[in-house]
Amino acid sequence: MELVRLLLVVAHIIGLSLIIGPFLFQVSRKSHFDTKLMQIGALTQLVTGLALVGVREADDLAVDHVKIGVKLVVTVLAVVTVFLAARKQKAADAGRAAPKSPLPFFHSTGALAVLNVFIAVLWT
Repeated sequence: MELVRLLLVVAHIIGLSLIIGPFLFQVSRKSHFDTKLMQIGALTQLVTGLALVGVREADDLAVDHVKIGVKLVVTVLAVVTVFLAARKQKAADAGRAAPKSPLPFFHSTGALAVLNVFIAVLWT
């Protein structure tokens, strides 16, 4: 079971990098965001995070349910904001919306991912 946990941790970190990497690369843009990798990363974070909790529970290890609940809410918000950013960007590319419309959602996704890192590391 330890191997499964470690593989999930690796996938979880890769998911995080798929959110933060494209965010930092595109943060100075005002429009034309590419959110595909961020979408994949956010979903990866959600699935692997839940699986990591399941593995800990299966091994009868302690789980801080309040911390996990907070992280889950932040992750779900990140998933929602990245998909809203993608939707707004698609509308902007089609000429149906102002070019800046995905900007708040795009920045929110990056901020929420960074917030989740702080929660994971600093909440002990």
